[in-house]
Amino acid sequence: MSRSRQPPLVTGISPNEGIPWTKVTIRGENLGAEPADLIGLTICGHNCLLTAEWMSTSKIVCRVGQAKNDKGDIIVTTKSGGKGTSTVSFKLLRPEKIGILDQSAVWVDEMNYYDMRTDRNKGIPPLSLRPANPLGIEIEKGKFPQKDLEMLFPGMSADFTSENFSAAWYLIENHSNASFEQLKMAVTHLKRQANKKSEGSLACVKGGLSTFFEAQDALSAIHQKLEADGTEKVEGSMTQKLENVLNRASNTADTLFQEVLGRKDKADSTRNALNVLQRFKLLFNLPLNIERNIQKGDYDVVINDYEKAKSLFGKTEVQVFKKYYAEVETRIEALRELLLDKLLETPSTLHDQKRYIRYLSDLHAPGDPAWQCIGAQHRWILQLMHSCREGCVRDLKGPPGLHSATLDLDGDVRASVPGHLGQTASLKRGSSFQPGRDDAWRYQTPHRVAFVEKLTKLVLSQLPNFWKLWISYVNGSLFSETAEKSGHIERSKNVRQRQNDFKKMIQEVMHCLVKLLRGALLPLSDAEGGGRQCRGWEVKAELSGQGLAHAIQTLRLTYESLTALEIPNDLLQTIQDLILDLRVRCVVVTLQHTAEEVKRLAEKEDWVVDSEGLTSLPCQFERCVVHSLQSLRDVLECKPGEASVFQQPKTQEEVCQLSVNIMQVFIYCLEQLSTKPDADVDTAHLSVDVSSPDLFGSIHEDFSLTSEQRLLIVLSNCCYLERHTFRNIAEHFEKHNFQGVEKITQVSMASLKELDQRLFENYIELKADPIVGSLEPGIYAGYFDWKDCLPPTGVRNYLKEALVNIIAVHAEVFTISKDLVPRVLSRVVEAVSEELSRLMQCVSSFSKNGALQARLEICTLRDTVAAHLTPESRSSFKQALEALPQLSSGADRKLLEWLLSRVRSSVHLQLACFQAPPPPAVKTQVPSR
Repeated sequence: MSRSRQPPLVTGISPNEGIPWTKVTIRGENLGAEPADLIGLTICGHNCLLTAEWMSTSKIVCRVGQAKNDKGDIIVTTKSGGKGTSTVSFKLLRPEKIGILDQSAVWVDEMNYYDMRTDRNKGIPPLSLRPANPLGIEIEKGKFPQKDLEMLFPGMSADFTSENFSAAWYLIENHSNASFEQLKMAVTHLKRQANKKSEGSLACVKGGLSTFFEAQDALSAIHQKLEADGTEKVEGSMTQKLENVLNRASNTADTLFQEVLGRKDKADSTRNALNVLQRFKLLFNLPLNIERNIQKGDYDVVINDYEKAKSLFGKTEVQVFKKYYAEVETRIEALRELLLDKLLETPSTLHDQKRYIRYLSDLHAPGDPAWQCIGAQHRWILQLMHSCREGCVRDLKGPPGLHSATLDLDGDVRASVPGHLGQTASLKRGSSFQPGRDDAWRYQTPHRVAFVEKLTKLVLSQLPNFWKLWISYVNGSLFSETAEKSGHIERSKNVRQRQNDFKKMIQEVMHCLVKLLRGALLPLSDAEGGGRQCRGWEVKAELSGQGLAHAIQTLRLTYESLTALEIPNDLLQTIQDLILDLRVRCVVVTLQHTAEEVKRLAEKEDWVVDSEGLTSLPCQFERCVVHSLQSLRDVLECKPGEASVFQQPKTQEEVCQLSVNIMQVFIYCLEQLSTKPDADVDTAHLSVDVSSPDLFGSIHEDFSLTSEQRLLIVLSNCCYLERHTFRNIAEHFEKHNFQGVEKITQVSMASLKELDQRLFENYIELKADPIVGSLEPGIYAGYFDWKDCLPPTGVRNYLKEALVNIIAVHAEVFTISKDLVPRVLSRVVEAVSEELSRLMQCVSSFSKNGALQARLEICTLRDTVAAHLTPESRSSFKQALEALPQLSSGADRKLLEWLLSRVRSSVHLQLACFQAPPPPAVKTQVPSR
């Protein structure tokens, strides 16, 4: 059961005895939570609720009424706790009736009560004059139980002085056996008493008229006797003579006792002076006590003594008291000035500020010390912020280098690289991407980022107390109870007037904070806007993306801390605007830095080819871009109240262009690598993946790359970029909510395809042109003539040489990348077939043997490269055969078939490379490199 529901318990009453209508103080526990909670109070069985005054849960003041019992308990009843108990009792004394002029040991109070029956206030006569029997007939207490009467007359009382007086209850309780005649006599008595009250003082004079006459007669007899004794009138009348005698006696007595009386008067004066000093020692000692207590810092004692002196002597007319009280006021005024100086002194704790404000409030200091303190704190915070900036700028101009402590940035600010990138063969070999210049971030913080941390820490250490001071000023907790009651109305007006002023203070602090941070973090943009806060900072070098990301995280934590103070969001909007600008700038700087890193990837190309014909360069590129995007994860994420980085079309366009630029920079790197002169290629570290079973044994330790091989490697990388890398990067762009990903992909793919086609054409030109150029001289070597030639016995050397050259191309391509073989050989075969068709069509006529020889060579070449024929090459071979005369006999056809079979069997080992490879296994998922 909670405390508020426990029954009332009376543990003390003072005084513990007295006559009816004695004022008593009741003490105990659970005596009601509020005045309305008290619903019943009886003392010695008498209901005293009418006169009860609820003071607190442990104190009630009331008056004891006319009770039946001489001694009884004190019972308190409340709504919350019900009927209570008592551990003490009250003894009711029966007073004797006394007259108006009789002495009494008990003070007889008069009280005013509100009589609802007459709707006016009446004065109740003293207890001694109240009629014990208002009806004037014999009182016979009935035997009706008190509880039955209370149920019969709920809310009523038999006390004729009570507001809820019930005549029926009174008659049943006191005159239940009275006859009708007695009741008529009671009515007559009541009328007579009412008539006496209406006559008032005149009736009193009439009733005592004989007494006045007797007094007049006695005074007349005394006067006549005095006249008779003074008939000679020698020394005047009798009264005059008596006066003279009395005067002489007085003068004689004064002469006799003048010295004694003088000493007595002096002693009385000294005694009175000592009494005054003793009685008013508080005032006389107060100036010195004030000085001592101020030195000890006991301001509470000073204020209490001053309040006592002010209440006693504030309006005195005694000169001595005025003089000492003026001295007290002088000391108090000095104390006010001292407390105000301490209040406005900075730095100061919130506890001390509240304490000094309460002291000044109790001392009724002029003005508004609390608001003066708020203004001083506001100026102090601004001064600290500017001093922080000046100190950091001064340190920056000192010895070169970083001026900050070590920070651990391995957390959320520096994102980890996705795990799936480590699954490729190239990354397993250890050719991982190195972050480069910003590795210093793992050990030290740039000076401007350290300034951001220092400045925000300073604001967070000062602004909460500043805000709490304002809240205390608004709700009045800064002031004492007496000062709050006395100045509540005036202070309420001040608060309403000060709200706009305080809002401007907070806005000024936020504006100053943002300007200082913007000058440090975005000096270039701030300088362009005409700001002066960037002065002193090195504006030539801009912060890296990691530095900006760390600053953004610091500002976000600052914003959350300020929001927790319940500062309105409109006052913190400038911080949100700064965070958005920093996020946009961080994205731009990170992408620009990524483009620089990608440009330097060309220097890290090791030309080590894996089993798929790829170097580590595409994986390094993908890892570089993904690493940058991961580092922007927290920056791009929208915290509560933040807007998207890409909400502005200008930002979307700039980020899209930077993303495209990253792709095109890498494409340019590939082009530079493919066209790099042989002398510029460092071959000291070159090697091949000897674990690959597809490599020819002709490649040995002294292997060095030619320009054609570099073209093939770059072409292989381009194919992988198109199929995997660019698509993976596009997915990461979408994952991080980049806008215009489709445009980025389209532009990048178009540039990549253009480079791929250009490099492919260069390679085909390098490989196909020599083969094509060797056909015509080989065909007509030794003055060969199609019109006059011997019967064919096999293919001639020029065709064998062309096939060997094609096999060499196949071997070179197959060594680098098996996937490029069909594409390269198809174009080489197209060029050879086209040239062979042209040469056949240029022949004017063929002999029988010439036609058979030409058909043998064309069919041999066609059948050998059948796996790499395209519609164009088939058409060329067809045109070449159509240019020959048709075989006229079956013997010629059999001879041709025999010759073809003989050629195939003789070069079957060399022609094995042209056999169609088995279909590749279907891959359900292409692993990301």
